[in-house]
Amino acid sequence: MNDISKYLSDVVKSIPPSGIRKFFDLVSQTEGVISLGVGEPDFETPWHIREACFYSLEKGETMYTSNMGLLELREEIAAYQKRTIGVEYEPSSDILVTIGVSEAVDLALRALVGPGDEVLVPQPCYVSYAPGTVLAYGTAVPVDTFDEDEYRLRPDVLAGCITPKSKVLILPYPNNPTGGIMRKEDLEALVDIIIKNDLIVISDEIYSELTYNGRHVSIASLPGMKERTLVLNGFSKAYAMTGWRIGYACGHPDLIGAMNKIHQYTIMCAPIMAQKAAIEALRHGEPEMRKMVENYNYRRRIMLSGFKSIGLDCFEPRGAFYCFPSIKSSGLSSEDFCAKLLREDLVAAVPGTAFGNNGEGFIRCCYAASIDNIQQAIERMGTFLKRHRKG
Repeated sequence: MNDISKYLSDVVKSIPPSGIRKFFDLVSQTEGVISLGVGEPDFETPWHIREACFYSLEKGETMYTSNMGLLELREEIAAYQKRTIGVEYEPSSDILVTIGVSEAVDLALRALVGPGDEVLVPQPCYVSYAPGTVLAYGTAVPVDTFDEDEYRLRPDVLAGCITPKSKVLILPYPNNPTGGIMRKEDLEALVDIIIKNDLIVISDEIYSELTYNGRHVSIASLPGMKERTLVLNGFSKAYAMTGWRIGYACGHPDLIGAMNKIHQYTIMCAPIMAQKAAIEALRHGEPEMRKMVENYNYRRRIMLSGFKSIGLDCFEPRGAFYCFPSIKSSGLSSEDFCAKLLREDLVAAVPGTAFGNNGEGFIRCCYAASIDNIQQAIERMGTFLKRHRKG
């Protein structure tokens, strides 16, 4: 059997590998690299959250939970959503605990999308939305956002991408990779279009706590939008809990019930120890979380200032923990820029094209790295640009 690939699904074969993971793998094979590539906090999970996990293990809490997740955790999630975005959810029917937000995205798409359905995906955006749509046998339709608009989704651009087959709109804000946000007035401008075209919204709000100017606003909080919005969130970014793999979805019980039907056949439930840790995070984790966010904000300013000092134009990110500077002055493509930067000066960034075709001419740099690493990386990038700047 020489050609095993002939047995593989054509759908799977059509999906390219993650552009983020490609560079992550290169970093792992190269010594002395400063990585600004992977979106992961460099903080450890706060001790009191880890302790809650240890305590659950000491008590022998190692069993399955309800498919939906511990009711105690769902009650805390409901309270959190009410106080942060002003939306009330019923813990017993409106909330599903998942293996990170990644599973929640997958479940939402598979529950909503079928052959012929179109999913509107603002780009640049996180890498999994379009492949997830393809795996659900739908069609991902890119909706471009632009640097000059601070990467906000414009209603006229959205309207121009809608067809009779449009079914779902993904709202990835605060945005990975750009750091763009949607203000209340920006979201309000979309509501009539969404309702008129009978769209369901998947609102990925994993970076909601990492908003640096004012508070995050969820489209689910606007009139007429709670029933047609799935709010996805989790613990990875704000609480430094990436490896715990714990997230959740909130929405209409019919939508959550459909997602849970898939979840119970594929995953069953999230690990009970991680759920116990998540309860502790929601109950007592805000002080430590606020300290981390304040630190990210400081690093954000350092990175922005650094890019300015070496002559890279960069939109000021309002959320998440990424900068998305333009590298057009180098004359290199995003892919070539990142490959050469890694090879020649040992700095890892991610090509903007990993997040959509309109990411060409940009790279993503994560400022969840240490301040020393950020400063050293920018110094190396300045040296690199002196050799490669166009003209």
